[in-house]
Amino acid sequence: MPSTKNGRPPVALGHVSLHVKNVPQASKFMQLLGLRAVFETERFAVLELRGGTHLVLSRSRKKIREGEVAPVDLMVDDIKAMRAFCTKKKLKPSKITSGSVHDSFYVPGPDGWSIKITSSHTSGRPV
Repeated sequence: MPSTKNGRPPVALGHVSLHVKNVPQASKFMQLLGLRAVFETERFAVLELRGGTHLVLSRSRKKIREGEVAPVDLMVDDIKAMRAFCTKKKLKPSKITSGSVHDSFYVPGPDGWSIKITSSHTSGRPV
């Protein structure tokens, strides 16, 4: 297994996909949550997360069942601060719940998706 000098894992997740009806609207929403825009058209967008992972938004005709949990979640260092931010932006976050590894909450997202936001669990290690 390759090693790194900076203590980070040598492998990262490159791309994850989320299918939406309105790509520009979904891109704007994800940017509000803190993702960085890389590329965008009406049918396709790429947004960057910490660590360089790209969220690919693709236009889809499939209808999402309202409240269906998105196949990706977002991880933040300060879950309480992120929930407060979402409240301030009127994103209607759920209450924070505690699991065995993460604390988390949900916000209604684009096209009916429910976006899960979780606390980080890196134990202070570089990622």
